[in-house]
Amino acid sequence: MVWEKRMPERPIVAVAGVTGAVGREMLAVLEQRTFPAASVKALASSRSAGKTVSFAGGELVVEEMTEKSFEGVDIALFSAGAEVSRQFRDAVTSAGCVMIDNSSAFRMDDDVPLVVPEVNPGDLDWHAGVIANPNCSTIQMVVVLDVLRSLAPISRVVVSTYQAASGAGQAAMDELYDQTADFLAGRGLAPEAFAHRIAFNCIPQIDVFLEDGSTKEEWKMVVETKKIMHAPEISIAATCIRVPVLRCHSEALAVEFTAPVGVEAARAALASAVGVTVLDDPAARAYPMPASLEGSDDCYVGRIRADASVPHGLQLWVVADQLRKGAALNAVQIAEGLLGR
Repeated sequence: MVWEKRMPERPIVAVAGVTGAVGREMLAVLEQRTFPAASVKALASSRSAGKTVSFAGGELVVEEMTEKSFEGVDIALFSAGAEVSRQFRDAVTSAGCVMIDNSSAFRMDDDVPLVVPEVNPGDLDWHAGVIANPNCSTIQMVVVLDVLRSLAPISRVVVSTYQAASGAGQAAMDELYDQTADFLAGRGLAPEAFAHRIAFNCIPQIDVFLEDGSTKEEWKMVVETKKIMHAPEISIAATCIRVPVLRCHSEALAVEFTAPVGVEAARAALASAVGVTVLDDPAARAYPMPASLEGSDDCYVGRIRADASVPHGLQLWVVADQLRKGAALNAVQIAEGLLGR
């Protein structure tokens, strides 16, 4: 059943999982984009109840999230993990509230749109109370691919990701900090958030392994891209790597088209696209890098060049802040798309 309740122009918003890295970023994005919320509720587990979080020049008192927390709320931005999202789905929707969920709980459900506003905003028309925020690495890739497919149909994509610790949450970011200090001081390292040492290392596993030898993160990039772009015909191969970077995921893309696409045409299309910034001047050693893009909102593209290994191919380098466009910003953009809808 399609959602029929009209969203007010000034909705009441709840942020569930507000004390986590993405939850805090959601608050920051709501404030920075002057989202027209009538009020904002800060929700978390009982462990965090009573704490305060900064918002709009003041502080919000964190409330324990219960099934009654969503009464009178119009939009709930969820970043509390898949299990919690599943637990509270009925309570949210039965209260007349729309859940925008950052977890993997509902992304591939047939009745749940998976939305990147620059790519498929029309899918907001058929939600039934739950809208899924895609995987962070998928989001930045589809923003770029959607621009490129306006030049010619895409037949195949090969992507290698270099994903920051932020993708695994605040504890993972803390572990990178602590392990770096311990490594430089010659102290022993005891991995907890990751299966192996993350300091001065690359880990070729994100999420669990599947029967075919790929990881669930790699599977997500394949199936989510097809769903978001409404393009089941595109072949996608992904390899996902965790790297010792605090924020911003990087991706090396090799895109194959069914017809010729020139480098300059691709550069011009990307430069004019909403949500994309081209930073591509090899002579000046100018290209996107995680260290310089923390806190930014766009998907940055560089190293745009022809791929001579296929008849019609391009190679690109894409960087975006995982906590911003890869999570909090995309969720708030979805909420903006619901206003008055």
